Amino acid sequence: MGKTIQLKAADGFSFSAYVAGPDDATKGVVVVQEIFGVNPHIRDMADRFAALGYAVVAPALFDRTQRDVELGYTPDDIGKGRDLRMKLSDADVMQDIEAAAAHLAGKKLGIVGYCFGGTVAWWGATRTTRFAASSCWYGGGIPGTKNEHAHCPVQMHFGEKDASIPMTDVDAVRAAQPKVEVFVYDGAQHGFGCDERGSYSAPDYDLAQKRTLELFARHLG
Repeated sequence: MGKTIQLKAADGFSFSAYVAGPDDATKGVVVVQEIFGVNPHIRDMADRFAALGYAVVAPALFDRTQRDVELGYTPDDIGKGRDLRMKLSDADVMQDIEAAAAHLAGKKLGIVGYCFGGTVAWWGATRTTRFAASSCWYGGGIPGTKNEHAHCPVQMHFGEKDASIPMTDVDAVRAAQPKVEVFVYDGAQHGFGCDERGSYSAPDYDLAQKRTLELFARHLG
């Protein structure tokens, strides 16, 4: 449905991005990858937003450390994805998010991310002013940056049984960000929105996606 293009960040670095959706769309979404790269799952998420009329960009954030990363969900893949993430600076991540947003210039923008991308979606709300709404799915780095100031409405989606994000952390985020919508999905695990994982939960994905779309409808038009 989509295609891969090249984008250029403010520092001159060129990287790939998956784009989909109508060119004449008035609204756009930046879809932010997990630690597994812009793999089939992320392209599928992009295509789902594109099918609803959004212009979509999913930047390949790992291109700065290794190009064309597409991992699965085995323990080895998880380890490799974590290693790649650790080699990536937060500042470079945000440069590439800014470039993705710039590709959609003139459109009202939302940002949505999953896992690592859930944290980046939070930073999209706090470290840029590009976005009119942000939806953050199980971002493990959010508790550590919970005191940042959001420039747009934000939703967060966490699984109650997420082994990497304890409910004490979610409660701390709630306390720090009373204006943010924080949703917890009973019994759901990390990655509950990815149908390629054993932790996938269709009802919880459906509800979180419904809430995300309602957020974007309210703030992107």
